[in-house]
Amino acid sequence: MTAPLHEARPPGTGRALPDTQQGMRRRNLARVMHAVSAEGSLSRAAVASRIGLTRAAVSTLVDELIRWGLLEELGPERPGRVGRPGSALAVSGRGPAGIGAEIGVDHLAVCAVDLRGEVRARAVRRGGNRGRAAEPVLEELTALIHQVVAEAEQAELWPAGLAVAVPGLVARDGRTVVRAPNLDWHDTDLGALLPGGWPLSVDNEANFGALAELWLGAGTPGDFLHVSAEIGIGAAVVVDGRLLRGKRGFAGELGHVPVRPDGPPCPCGSRGCLEQYAGEEAVRRAAGLEPREDLVGLLAERAGAGDEGVRAALRDAGTALGIALTGAVNLLDPETVVLGGALAGLSPWLLPALETELTGRTAGPACPVTVSPLGPQGPLLGAAHSVVRAVLDDPAVVAERS
Repeated sequence: MTAPLHEARPPGTGRALPDTQQGMRRRNLARVMHAVSAEGSLSRAAVASRIGLTRAAVSTLVDELIRWGLLEELGPERPGRVGRPGSALAVSGRGPAGIGAEIGVDHLAVCAVDLRGEVRARAVRRGGNRGRAAEPVLEELTALIHQVVAEAEQAELWPAGLAVAVPGLVARDGRTVVRAPNLDWHDTDLGALLPGGWPLSVDNEANFGALAELWLGAGTPGDFLHVSAEIGIGAAVVVDGRLLRGKRGFAGELGHVPVRPDGPPCPCGSRGCLEQYAGEEAVRRAAGLEPREDLVGLLAERAGAGDEGVRAALRDAGTALGIALTGAVNLLDPETVVLGGALAGLSPWLLPALETELTGRTAGPACPVTVSPLGPQGPLLGAAHSVVRAVLDDPAVVAERS
């Protein structure tokens, strides 16, 4: 049986556009938005050529999008073109914005991204969330959200939706955290505890990290396995440009794959899970370091300076990652593996052992491993961009909400 796939939809709707005349119009509005977004600026004639509609039809659609504040006219195109110059169009830097939030084990973060994909406001709170009740954590997150929204509003932006990345399993309702072992949260309805008034989407941080890699990563293929490695370790599988979710939406729990069945206990209830060998805290303990902020920076500094204890801990983490990834690669046959999250900054010392395991254990040719340029920012950016993509995919929702 084929597992369900997921494409970003307007947060909270999960619906496809109807196959009607109205649905066709909405799809054509989206095609115009995506064409202009992909190029930066285009004339009406250039948009018509790219999407295969008449100039008159495109002009009508463009006028609507300008009226809604989603496109803006920049004036005549640059000289040198043959014929009468057209007016260049661009995605507006004002209007709807995607609000992304991340609940990490050791931090909270929020950002606002405009329809051009630019981060216009950001706020971060460092501090441990492990073992804290959801209510006070979400109160702090709400304060950060309001801070970012206020800053965005000063730039003439308004929230088109809120997407929240969490380190745990999320129900298919897109708002309930079923289980987050590293936070010790169970069946927590974030929709009841976060500010209302905006469409809300909650998802696993590895899923949002993979979407960020797909949308923002240069040259990332449409089929890959994304590993998000921080205090916890998650993974997401992208097939043909869409997330592979599984029947209940829980696919990708790589961190809880046992690499040594008789190993130390894990917060998930099992033993010897990958997180106990390759998670950020596990590497710290193996290296004999005390807890501190910017642990990854310290590990990289020590490893770069030749600290053999740190290097050995990172080699062991790379070996554990390679063992766990071997099963996933043999099962899924991805085009590539992308290492993201905080541990991406430690790739020079992780990758040799990881690649050795993959090469020696995979049944087919070795699967290449690349490092995400987004690093630990991936989940937060993926969350915000999921809201932006929802507007680009169905810009008529902006008019419906106004």
